[in-house]
Amino acid sequence: MSKNYVAGVDIGSLGTKTVILADGEIVGSSNIRTGIDAIKNGEEGLRTALESVNLERGDIKYIVATGYGRISAPYAQKTITEITCHARGVYFQHPGARTIIDMGGQDCKAIRLDENGNVADFAMNDKCAAGTGRFLEVMANVFKVSLEDLGPLALKATDVLPVSSTCTVFAESETISLLARGEKPENIIIGIHHAIANRINGMFARVGVENDVFFSGGVAKNVGMRKALEDVMKINLVKPTYDPQLAGALGAAVIASELLARKKVVAIA
Repeated sequence: MSKNYVAGVDIGSLGTKTVILADGEIVGSSNIRTGIDAIKNGEEGLRTALESVNLERGDIKYIVATGYGRISAPYAQKTITEITCHARGVYFQHPGARTIIDMGGQDCKAIRLDENGNVADFAMNDKCAAGTGRFLEVMANVFKVSLEDLGPLALKATDVLPVSSTCTVFAESETISLLARGEKPENIIIGIHHAIANRINGMFARVGVENDVFFSGGVAKNVGMRKALEDVMKINLVKPTYDPQLAGALGAAVIASELLARKKVVAIA
């Protein structure tokens, strides 16, 4: 019996992620840099994921697209919002999750789930770079380190040096002033992470926080950000069992699998 292959494609502002499921099991994925052409981004991400498991486009029976580029996905049978897809992707990995902190390239979301993995409430910051991967990229450039090195450096701090602004322009200027004053880079870096965590904590004032708390998105790979969130919000983050940056694509694939099953049932009836 042939397997039911489906795919979820999450076209984000900085990265395009794809996950392939076969009868409900993860079998392949890809994560490529997003370019200026959303259609090509999705198609390239899908092709890369297919190649990783030696599949062809014709093997995929259903595709769901999500992310800001989902409106430019003619190859998909369905498009779903990223909030819904992140919820389903996190719930698939960890059914006990009730709260999601999602930090992407250019937005941040606070999502609360019900016991069935549906979105109960959410808040979103997509008007300002604060609390996003882009903000951390700018800060990494100030310290002349890679984005991947920022988190480990934060863990080396001996003190948390408060950074008063999470506005990218003002925070950059403030950071440069602190460095010129002779402050330790590690203490400034952890201060930056705490400033972001405080902003996110404010987002959850309306949504509410319930255990278990899951951190998704590309920034979830930043160990310094994870620690700052736990310290500021007084929570314990769930340890992910799968790449947290692929949560949206995974959720899209899960929904694709359900829609395919529903389609077959309707066809039989």
